Amino acid sequence: MAFTIAIDGPAAAGKGTISRAVAAHFGFAHLDTGLLYRAVGRKMLEGTDPTEAALALVPEDLQTEGLRTADVGIAASRVAVIPEVRAALLDFQRAFARRDGGAVLDGRDIGTVICPEAEAKLFVTASAEVRARRRFEELVAGGAETDYQTVLNDTRERDHRDATRADAPLKPAEDAVMIDTSKMDIDAAVAAAIAAIVSRGATAGEGTA
Repeated sequence: MAFTIAIDGPAAAGKGTISRAVAAHFGFAHLDTGLLYRAVGRKMLEGTDPTEAALALVPEDLQTEGLRTADVGIAASRVAVIPEVRAALLDFQRAFARRDGGAVLDGRDIGTVICPEAEAKLFVTASAEVRARRRFEELVAGGAETDYQTVLNDTRERDHRDATRADAPLKPAEDAVMIDTSKMDIDAAVAAAIAAIVSRGATAGEGTA
């Protein structure tokens, strides 16, 4: 059985946490597609041409240390605007999406470009201020030296870059269910996501992940 759940949204909106919880609830496999771009961004920072890095990407690259750093996140956003990079990663994502047992993919263009025929689509968002605060607290907890205003500026710049890029800009699919987590705790957000997905025909525990 192939059942695809596409979860899109901007950075720090909670889509990763929601996606992992949803995958566990339904027994589906999960792919954080942002890691693909982070892995390419990391290689670009190391001097590799982004397109070459995307073409040569292997699953092991997604296990590389340091993919969650702020610098790599910025690099990921920059390589994501390169059409050749996006094209190189397209087949990998689509094959994962249609695997037997069901799949959850989270990213920025899953419901609009990668899997427009997904059985369930969600768009998880939150205000830039809330997302910047979450990211700031995460970075500080990890030992990074930064301040809230810097993180907020980076968040707004990344939002603008993602939303205005010519190839696959960040936007909700027309039939996506919107979930704004600005004033929701994670349990409420996960419950809302599960309810939306059940309404599209998924059954808890039916996957094989």
